[in-house]
Amino acid sequence: MARKPFGGMTVSFAKCDCTGADIFGSGAIAPSEMTKKLWKHVKGSHGGLMKK
Repeated sequence: MARKPFGGMTVSFAKCDCTGADIFGSGAIAPSEMTKKLWKHVKGSHGGLMKK
C-alpha cells in the first residue's frame, strides 16, 4: 500500500528541462545552499512542479 507523501505535497521534475548546473551553478556549494536553491527553483518560476 502506498503511503501519502509528507505534507500532502509532491514534486515532479518530469516536465522540467533544467540541468543541475542551471539550478545550482557550476561552483561548489554547501548542502544547505543546495536545498535553498532547489526550493527556490521549485517554488519560483517553475511552481507547476508542485502538486497537492
